[in-house]
Amino acid sequence: MFTYDSIAALVSAADAGTKKISELVLRDQAEQMGESEAALYRRMDDDFTVMCDAVIYGQDKNQRSMSGLTGGEGYKMKQYADRTQGGLSGLFMAHAMSRALAVSGCNASMGKIVATPTAGSCGILPGCLVSLYEEKRFSREAIVMSLFTAGAFGMVIAQTACIAGAAGGCQAECGSAAGMAAAAFVELSGGTPQQCADACAIALANQLGLVCDPVAGLVEIPCIKRNVAGTVIAFSAADMALAGIASEIPVDECITAMNEVGQALPSALRETALGGLAATPTAQRLKERVFGKNPAGQ
Repeated sequence: MFTYDSIAALVSAADAGTKKISELVLRDQAEQMGESEAALYRRMDDDFTVMCDAVIYGQDKNQRSMSGLTGGEGYKMKQYADRTQGGLSGLFMAHAMSRALAVSGCNASMGKIVATPTAGSCGILPGCLVSLYEEKRFSREAIVMSLFTAGAFGMVIAQTACIAGAAGGCQAECGSAAGMAAAAFVELSGGTPQQCADACAIALANQLGLVCDPVAGLVEIPCIKRNVAGTVIAFSAADMALAGIASEIPVDECITAMNEVGQALPSALRETALGGLAATPTAQRLKERVFGKNPAGQ
């Protein structure tokens, strides 16, 4: 059984057994949880259905957050993508951005989402995988299986570092999500287990130090748009790994570094809404708009 304290161990086991990481993880989790592989697969398939539904919910023209600060971003991005044939980024990437915005908007509207690995980073993995499923025509089975690889990488990050913005900043949320997604993409594209690890490392390295500074303490500004940035980083990291560009720093060391950087961040930059963008004059006015002046307890 795996202890999920090292991605290198997952890669080594996959190489030794000439298996995909997802196959090993599905078997291991079935043994650890005392369930059949078929039952666990069905549960993950259900999770993917929730992801697809969240995209539809968040792309509605009238989607609005509970606070009223955000809403309709997924719809606007899709309209722009279709109108301009993808704008500057190309149709596929622009649609992926739209889906990432949509799932994050679904979360802000109190809709049903899958935390991947957190609610604040919920748009990255679904936005990417739903796009690969609907536009690149990867099979549903392959997509669902790749979620086991993403999940395993997330479990290692959560166990050896952190995935919460309050503990490690947004690098621990959107950074982890992008790393998980990049690993899943590489496996989907036929890459090796080591390339999955390299993709995760590259994604993490490109978001080290990203602070968590939610305006008014809500997971909306700048969180929703950071999911788009994480989506783009995930795809670029996966493509670099698939091109044979390795991470000079092993992924497990990247995870350790992320944890150390997170611990070094001042509390004002760890989900307290006391620093960063949350402390700007405009952010303070938005906070007053939502909660009023001098809300109780503050």
